[in-house]
Order: sequence, then C-alpha cells, then structure tokens
Amino acid sequence: MGSVHPYSTKAGKRYLVRYFKPDMTQAAKRGFLTKRDAEAYLASVEVAITKRQYIDPGDARTTIAELGTIWLEDQKAVLKPSSMHPLESCWRVHVLTRWGSIQVADVRYSDARAWVTSLTSTHSATTVIRAYGILAAILDVAVRDRRLSENPVRGIKLPRKQPKRRVYLSHRQVELLASEARFPELILFLAYTGLRWGEATGLRTRDVDPQRRRVHVQENAVMVGGAIHTGTPKTHASRSVPYPDFLDPAIRANLSGKTLEQLVFGNGDDHLRLPNSRDGWFAAAVRRAQTIDPDMPRISPHDLRHTAASLAISAGANVKAIQRMLGHASAAMTLDTYADLFDDDLDYVAQALSRARDSQRTIMIGETDYGRPTSLRRWPELGPGQHSR
Repeated sequence: MGSVHPYSTKAGKRYLVRYFKPDMTQAAKRGFLTKRDAEAYLASVEVAITKRQYIDPGDARTTIAELGTIWLEDQKAVLKPSSMHPLESCWRVHVLTRWGSIQVADVRYSDARAWVTSLTSTHSATTVIRAYGILAAILDVAVRDRRLSENPVRGIKLPRKQPKRRVYLSHRQVELLASEARFPELILFLAYTGLRWGEATGLRTRDVDPQRRRVHVQENAVMVGGAIHTGTPKTHASRSVPYPDFLDPAIRANLSGKTLEQLVFGNGDDHLRLPNSRDGWFAAAVRRAQTIDPDMPRISPHDLRHTAASLAISAGANVKAIQRMLGHASAAMTLDTYADLFDDDLDYVAQALSRARDSQRTIMIGETDYGRPTSLRRWPELGPGQHSR
C-alpha cells in the first residue's frame, strides 16, 4: 500500500513516504530524519485507512474563514433572522478577525483558550459564549468532514452567565401601569396571557376567538436591523392561549372594523414596534407609575411575560398549564425558569392538602382493637355503591 524511499539533501539523508489514499490517488510526505520515523508514519496511515479514520492533509488546509462562511449559510436555513443577526455580527467582529486566516489543522487548544480569556476580560459572558460556540461549531464541521480527527477547542472553560433578576408586578401594579400607558389594552393583554411582544403584536383578527376567549399564536413579529420580520413563534410551534373575561371588551373593541388579516393591536396595518428602553412610551409609562407607587419596579415589556407566569402560578395554575400558556418546549423548562415561584407553590400545596383534609366529613369511629376509644377521624364520604377498601 505504501513505501519508504531515501533521498539526499544538503543537510543530509532524508526519507520520503509514498502511499495511496482511499480514493486511490497517490500521496507523499517527505522530510523524515530516520527510516524508523518514516516507517512509523506509514504504518499509522495504513491503520487509519483500514479503520476508515484517514484524514487527508490537504483537506486540513481549509481556513476557518472558508469553512465558517459555509457554516453560516447552513445556519440561515434553520435560524430565524432575529437569531442570525447577532450570530453574524459576532462572527464578523470576534471570530473572523482572529481566526479567519488560520487553517483548521493549525488551530491549537492553548491559542483558543487564550482567546477566550482575552474576550472574557472585555466582553459579557453572552458574547464570549457565542463567539466560542461559533468557532467550536465550525471545527465540529471540520471533524465531520474528516478534515480533522478531533475538535481541538472542545473542553475550554467558559464564563458563567449571571442570571437576570426577574421582576413581577402585582395585579394592582399592572392596572396602574396600564392606566399610564399609551396602549393600556396591550399592557393588560401581555400581563395576563404571557405572550411575547412579537407574538402579541403579530396577532391578526383571524387569530382571535372571542366566544372562547382564546388567541391562536402562530406568528411572531421581531425587529432585526431596523426592519420588522415576521415568522413562526420562537419554538416554531403554534399554540392556543386563553385570556381572562375582563379583557373581552378591550379585545372586541380592537377587533371592531378590522378585516381578518389586519393586526389586533395598533392601526391594523403596521406592527407596533418594541418601544425604546429609555425614552419610549413604555419607559415613560413606568416612570409615571413610579411617581404614584414608589414600589413600582423598573421593568421592560418582557417582564410582563414573567408577571403573567407569576400571577397564574399564584392563582393555582399547574406547571403544565403554565408551560402551554407560555409556549415553553417542556414543563421542565418552565420549572427551571420559574423555580423561585414554584418554591412558594410548594407551601401552597401543603396548605391546600391540610384544608382538603379538614373539609372532609367527620364521622365517629368506635373503639380501637385495643379497647380504647379513638379520637375523631376524618374520612371522605362514600357515595352510593362505593365501598371502602
């Protein structure tokens, strides 16, 4: 399959290895100082070919820029514009500038670790994790393409994201904020349905069932690069979400005079844009509410989604119902996201069990088997035809 050949150079005798690659084209590697080194290399190549683990040295000369461009195009087919925008920006600013000209075979663990350390000193954990993730994903492609035998950057320790402090409003605070807002019905709707901003502002009149008081969430409107992009909800799955009856008049008023394809909120034709976090109408409403209620926290529109979860949980909704309302991929995700709220819910469960036990019919039981009178015991009343077991 292969052979070793000596040749002469000004520096002395060297050895050349020739072998046939899996596609039966010939390859060669020169420069071995000893025949033993050359034979050991040939043996390793032959074993790799036999085990289908051979890596063509020519394929490993592909640069990160070349492979990264292909990888980014693949991501566009599966990611929404709102996810692609920060990915492309991070690739261009942090990954391409450092690694673009480097061949995949020349990427070293120590170099990548030093890069991560440097980024961590000047950027947020989110940026560092995203930049590292792009580089690692590109090298994963190199491994699957058999350009590399393994990913050299896997296993690097990354900074931890600091969990954001969640803010929950009370019923009274929701009402106050709505009364000070430009779009009070939207504030109430977000706080009592848990829809994301883009899901609520993407609702069309055909998505609303006033008889059942439900909305069918199947479109999401997000702003990317100054333009509104519409698509499926974040998890790609549509869902049906109920809204409380006290919102019914406001919802019907928003539907009045609109065609089935017009938007529920706003003028019906233009999507309401997420207000500026500092000087937009939402921030102004929060500031006005804070002058009335000093306990009113500083919040963002997304905090109304958290508020909806909090109010639903305090009203006794179970985790599965919360999951369906919020559109989480699983109940486990809901529990992880709102673990602090469900801790309080555990106390509620214990209290509810006590109340349920005390509410059962009290009956007198005779003497025990030991001849002593029993205390009062509480048992559920058996219906006709039922027997205790």
